[in-house]
Amino acid sequence: MGIALDGLVSGLNTTELIKSLMDVNAIPRNLLKSKMTDKGVIISNLQSLNSSLQDVGTKAAAALEPGALSRFTTSSSASGITVSAGKDADPVSAEIVVDAVAQRHSVVSAAYASWPDDPPTLTLQNSAGERMQITATSSSPQDVAKAINAAGFGITARAVSAGADAAGDPLYRLQLTAAEAGAEGAFRVDRGDIASVDAGTSIDLATEGGAATITTGADAQIRLWAGTTAEQIITSPSGTFTDLFTGVDVTVTAKPADPVTIGVARDSSAQAKAHGDLISQIASLLTRIDNGSTATVPTGVGETTTLGVFTGDSTVRALRLALSDAVQHPVDGISPSSIGISVDRHGVLSFDQARYSAALAEDPAQVARVFAGVAERVQNVSETYSDKHEGLLTARITGQQKEVDGLGDQIERWDVRLAQRKATLERTYAQLEVQLSRMQSQSSYLTSQLAALTPSQNGSGS
Repeated sequence: MGIALDGLVSGLNTTELIKSLMDVNAIPRNLLKSKMTDKGVIISNLQSLNSSLQDVGTKAAAALEPGALSRFTTSSSASGITVSAGKDADPVSAEIVVDAVAQRHSVVSAAYASWPDDPPTLTLQNSAGERMQITATSSSPQDVAKAINAAGFGITARAVSAGADAAGDPLYRLQLTAAEAGAEGAFRVDRGDIASVDAGTSIDLATEGGAATITTGADAQIRLWAGTTAEQIITSPSGTFTDLFTGVDVTVTAKPADPVTIGVARDSSAQAKAHGDLISQIASLLTRIDNGSTATVPTGVGETTTLGVFTGDSTVRALRLALSDAVQHPVDGISPSSIGISVDRHGVLSFDQARYSAALAEDPAQVARVFAGVAERVQNVSETYSDKHEGLLTARITGQQKEVDGLGDQIERWDVRLAQRKATLERTYAQLEVQLSRMQSQSSYLTSQLAALTPSQNGSGS
């Protein structure tokens, strides 16, 4: 704590005097602090601008992927037949005939109170002829089901209640189902070990008395160009025909009696919106730069001009020009305005969705080519300015941050000097009070001595 002797001898308010003197001494330090704060605001806005530019660049790069922003509508003339289109799809209309839907192989065993074999050994066999022998931990149908499931052989099993026998004991059946649909999922389960299967003495669970094959594993099957010399049969174990046409998947879950017409058409409205969203984001970025570069001119007495956070920043100004050029310059001699991308005389970027849709309907390949050219240039601008190592905007932020760090160092040195100056002033005023106190004491002493001498001198004179 500083020494405070306010008014002890002199009657001066030394605390206020020191504060006033320190306020004057701190002016350079406060100017540095104000400049540091202003730089911090600039850095924050530059960082935010850089993040937005990086986001635009990322989306522009994604738009360069083939069909990335393409949108399609799909149709099917029958329920149970669904069509999906990927980004690389082409418009198509075709007729298919569904001959079969995919099925999982499923078997239900005879009803048992307990497994008829001890130990309960079974042989599992898949459609490829591969075999696995398993033995359950007990003769209960539940444990047999657990053993089948634990084998991981592509067969799932569960014990299902099947009433009770004549003695009142509960009966269970095993419901066995292939893990995968299609002909390759077909299986056989025998009571007995592999040797008994080879010897022909095992019992097939599906043919035992009271058992049944519920469904036989089968692939879905369709025909293209049915009834013509070009007829083509196509099968799918899952029921989904991937890339039946370029980028088009068809899933069959029902068997209509009549041929099914499927279609994929370009959704110009949705595609226009997808492209328009990217242009709108670029336009928003340009507007943000414009707003940050605008100075507020005084309109009344006493008002001052207020500069925008980007006013006079040559890097931001160059970025604005580069982005504007990227979206308005021709691509292979074709102006982006022909597909609805335009910049007016005020530099405002806009997207005309109706004009884009008309151009898309007339020449989709040209629209894709022009938009890809614009997107590529925008991506290049983003890399030039926002690359984390060599970006021009990144370098600008780094430079501003170095200035802030330098100002911080100067402020720290000023804080030390000001603390020393304050301590000096406090000591000076404290010493002043001490000296005044001494002088006051001396004055009182001399006064008292003079007062004591005066009567004596008067007496001797008479």
